[in-house]
Amino acid sequence: MSTLPTPLGDAAIMLRRNVRHTLRNPVTVFQAVLFPIVIMFMFVYVLGGGFDVGGRYVDYAMPGLIVMAVSYGLGPTATAVNGDMTKGIINRFRAMDVSHGAVLAGHVVATTVRGLIADAAIVGVGFAMGFRPHAGVLGWLGAIGLMLLLGFGASWLTVAMGLASKTAESAGMATVPLIMLPFLSSAFVPAHTMGAGVRQFAEYQPFTPIIETLRGLLTGTASTGTALTAVAWCVGFAVVGYAWAVATFRKRA
Repeated sequence: MSTLPTPLGDAAIMLRRNVRHTLRNPVTVFQAVLFPIVIMFMFVYVLGGGFDVGGRYVDYAMPGLIVMAVSYGLGPTATAVNGDMTKGIINRFRAMDVSHGAVLAGHVVATTVRGLIADAAIVGVGFAMGFRPHAGVLGWLGAIGLMLLLGFGASWLTVAMGLASKTAESAGMATVPLIMLPFLSSAFVPAHTMGAGVRQFAEYQPFTPIIETLRGLLTGTASTGTALTAVAWCVGFAVVGYAWAVATFRKRA
């Protein structure tokens, strides 16, 4: 018998289950960890020379690539959650008296951890490519905290998408906007260099303040206003995703 309280113990079991599924699926590992590294090589070594960002391109692009490492790991989560729902696995857990919240929390924590691993890989490869941040201890702690908050919020939103989708394929497609939005932000070029219309969209979409806050933390030039906006977006993802996921879970389970 577990010494942990039932909901916490159940969540730990669900986390171990999801981690094992991830390790057994090399496609998930590639999409969440290796593919963002491929994107980094492409932008830094192939396209980066064509952009004027006022400094070394690898330093400029790294915050956006870190965020992309989180977003690229969301698709498998939506598919897995949808599979648990449509294949009756969640109903089996209910028959076993497993805490309902633990099933969803296990997916959220596993996705957040996978995102942090992908971020660590991106940063490690970035250092090998010449990435040289100027952040101190507080800057790094702030950056890690922001990535945890983004991963947590985006994970809840992804779990909700997986629950609401009718099929595993549509669940995976539902996360495409979260994957594409970083491309339409200040991740790879400054927003002010973009054309009319695209520039305004890039400036006001959620990932731009998150990327700019991360860039500021890593360079020691973080803006309080931008940081508050970034935190608000991350918390908004979590609140909306959690409410949506719980409502859909109760309706379908």
